[in-house]
Amino acid sequence: MNAQQFIKELAAITLPNVFNPYADQCVTHDRKGAAKLRRSNLTGYLQSIENIGADTIWMGRDLGYRGGRRTGLALTDESNLHWMEECYPGSKPVRATLGPAIAERTATEIWAAIRQLELPPLLWNVFPFHPHEEGDEMTNRRFSAGELNAVDALNRELISWLKIRRIVCIGQDAAKYAEKFGVEVECIRHPSYGGVRDFRAGIQRLYDIVLDAGNHRQPALF
Repeated sequence: MNAQQFIKELAAITLPNVFNPYADQCVTHDRKGAAKLRRSNLTGYLQSIENIGADTIWMGRDLGYRGGRRTGLALTDESNLHWMEECYPGSKPVRATLGPAIAERTATEIWAAIRQLELPPLLWNVFPFHPHEEGDEMTNRRFSAGELNAVDALNRELISWLKIRRIVCIGQDAAKYAEKFGVEVECIRHPSYGGVRDFRAGIQRLYDIVLDAGNHRQPALF
């Protein structure tokens, strides 16, 4: 397995009421050729992960319409794309959308923490696409069991290929899923819905770092 093969398989998955950022074009926000740009973003990112030898995943639930749907990168919004190459050498992500950069609160917390780590993790989601409500793509919903079955084999390939030894689950949805892979699993609070303080405390416990409050200044959210 390599990055190109993995992303080719990822892009081939089509599901109703699910936006696949590696194959689909958003008629409202995307630049021309946006899916190709997001495939390139993910390719460079996974190659960097392989090169630096990261063996930990920070795993969220699924892509959100403000973040990964637009960037093609889990737990990453456009306001933090400029940190990607610094933290993951060799990755050179570009924006695939038009208009102002959009910020996401969860991504802001995630990236404030990552910037203080010596060896950053692979950011991934249980469901690596954006599930939305029928008729309204600018919504978020939880993936279904059937949708998860469509990506389960690919998640297993990813964990095996990159020799992942630990999964840090961002929230309980990820924790329930990660137990099946036979690696070390840690769970911390998701930073959304009032969980910011617990999320920061969990990262500080796992990595023995003190998160700098200055790194958590919230950008404008649109």
